Amino acid sequence: MKKIFPVLLVLVLLVIAFLVGRMHTASVPVAAANKPTILYYVDPMHPSYKSDKPGIAPDCGMPLEPVYSDGGAASGTVASGPARPGVVNINLQQQQLIGLQVATVVKTSGQDHLQVPGRVVADDTRTYRLAASLGGVISATFDHSVGSRVKKDEVLAVFDSPDLVAAEQTFLQGMRRAPENKYQFASTKDWKDQYLKLAAERLRSLGMSEAQFEQLVATQQPVQTLQIVSPVDGIILSRSLSSGQQVERGTEFYRIADLNHIWILASLNANDAEALHPGTEATVSLPNQGKRWKARVSNALPQFDPTTRSMQVRLEAENPGLTLRPDMFVNVELGVHYPDGLTVPQEALLDSGLTKRVYVDLGGGAFEPRQVETGRRSGDRVEIKSGLAAGEKVVVSGTFLLDSESRLKAPKTMQPQKVESVSSPAHSMSSSKMLKDPVCGMDVDPAKSIAAGNFESVRGKTYYFCSPTCRDKFHKDPKSYAVAGTNDTTSGSMQMGPGGGQ
Repeated sequence: MKKIFPVLLVLVLLVIAFLVGRMHTASVPVAAANKPTILYYVDPMHPSYKSDKPGIAPDCGMPLEPVYSDGGAASGTVASGPARPGVVNINLQQQQLIGLQVATVVKTSGQDHLQVPGRVVADDTRTYRLAASLGGVISATFDHSVGSRVKKDEVLAVFDSPDLVAAEQTFLQGMRRAPENKYQFASTKDWKDQYLKLAAERLRSLGMSEAQFEQLVATQQPVQTLQIVSPVDGIILSRSLSSGQQVERGTEFYRIADLNHIWILASLNANDAEALHPGTEATVSLPNQGKRWKARVSNALPQFDPTTRSMQVRLEAENPGLTLRPDMFVNVELGVHYPDGLTVPQEALLDSGLTKRVYVDLGGGAFEPRQVETGRRSGDRVEIKSGLAAGEKVVVSGTFLLDSESRLKAPKTMQPQKVESVSSPAHSMSSSKMLKDPVCGMDVDPAKSIAAGNFESVRGKTYYFCSPTCRDKFHKDPKSYAVAGTNDTTSGSMQMGPGGGQ
């Protein structure tokens, strides 16, 4: 029995070892199966060129790129794993060639500083319109023109009206009947005689000044001449009379404004205007001058200006010295408080009119197009309401080249049905086919030629090359290769590529 036990123990250990080894052997193929394998290597400029080993492309001198079994590409060069629709894979060397740069999506603080234009206008509550209360004739005028400064009770013109005599006689009759009411213009409300009080109010409504009232009481003689005087210290904004002019009741003589207190209309977009509150302080300054004034947002609602398509926010300011005049343009600085939100540089946004998208850096050389919803714009940044998360990185330089490459790789169902405006060679090649290199005759992918800088524009036509060597040969003698229809586009905008030129 003692001899059998060791034998059984050895057999049990052998069985356990066999089972463990079998499990390990079975797991290795599974792990290997999950790991993508390299199928072959391709020329980045000519995907039709394939090689079973790494090396240098014979035409453009760039390293061959591996193609994996799962649709991914080289580790450390592009993102591994199955490729998603529209994702663009660009290695580090190509990123440097096209000058690709990224920026981080950040959450901005709720305080922003705005600098907007403003226009000075007169305060409506301090603007006075002098008009004729009777029909008559302008008998005399003085040297008062638009822009002239005038003092309170200063005589501006003389107006003759026969109807004025009747009103004066009514007042004088009341004075004789109630002599105890010695006339004082400012205290007519204290008079006990209502008939005399109404007669005095009638003369005041016709525009009779305190000096003329005193003269009328002193002389007891009615006159048909009415002096037109300024009601305040101010500036003449308009004048509509001349000596000898026949006027009717309601005719405006002068418009005078007290400019010691003024309004300023600041032009803002709708989002910024909504963020302002009455009482918000602002600073007003004249362009190229060191003078500054304090102002505040009034209680008036912002008004829409159809000419500038902006909201006009009213500010109120004191104007000592009357330096600010109506219709002057000023700079307005405002502090606006916004709720916290995600923002990106405006250069990151591609706005086609129908959709707005950015390109997100997925890491490892992969860039994904993502549709976003935007909000307010402030300075050089734009708010992102949906589509991005804080900390993600978006492309801010080279976006048009990425967009053209993404459109070439994306399925047709994902591409917009509406053709966007052409603004660069990369953008115009978003739906182009393979072209021929005019020097060597090889197939050329226009988007990749642009990314590598291998293109040349001559007389409004753009030619694409597989390598710098072919491009340089063409540059030395373009007439030998520039055959119409070989490799060109007739759009004049094709001359505006990055780094391109005549």
